[in-house]
Amino acid sequence: MEIISERLRLRTVENEDLEKIHYLLMCPETALFNPSGHPNGIGDTAQMVKTWSEQEKESEDRKNYTFYIETIVGAEFVGLIDISIVKVKYRNSEVWFKLVPEMWNKGYATEALKQIIEFGFRQLNLHRIEAGCAVENIASYKIMEKVGMIREAHRRKILPLKDGWSDNYEYAILDQDYLD
Repeated sequence: MEIISERLRLRTVENEDLEKIHYLLMCPETALFNPSGHPNGIGDTAQMVKTWSEQEKESEDRKNYTFYIETIVGAEFVGLIDISIVKVKYRNSEVWFKLVPEMWNKGYATEALKQIIEFGFRQLNLHRIEAGCAVENIASYKIMEKVGMIREAHRRKILPLKDGWSDNYEYAILDQDYLD
């Protein structure tokens, strides 16, 4: 599976991506606002990569779509983005993204998220796409706002981060917001 935008290719994760993905997950900057923190070694990352790379083999009931993001020119690794259907009956999904710090502030996260939202509404026939981030993660919530997501909630002390409990902003976009 592949999604192409102006500058990016979002494709299925492959086992050969392990080292680059491990680097991404081990970066202190990317783990700062991640409740999961770092993997406990390359073995943990290898298991994640295996799970993500096998998603495409899932049946018609597929609920998880994790994409490896790379530049079209030069095939440089940008990061990961995921959309997972969490409530099938309600056609509701969650999205997350994580980029290597070297690719921050280039508009790649916004471009990738726009593509995933379009994929969610047009290909997966979703009604609602949600995302959340720590209130201190200004860059992430600015990206969500740029793509038309609306802040719906401020949840108190819900994220167990390395530095303690963090508040979380919840964002969403509806099919009627996007398709109208």
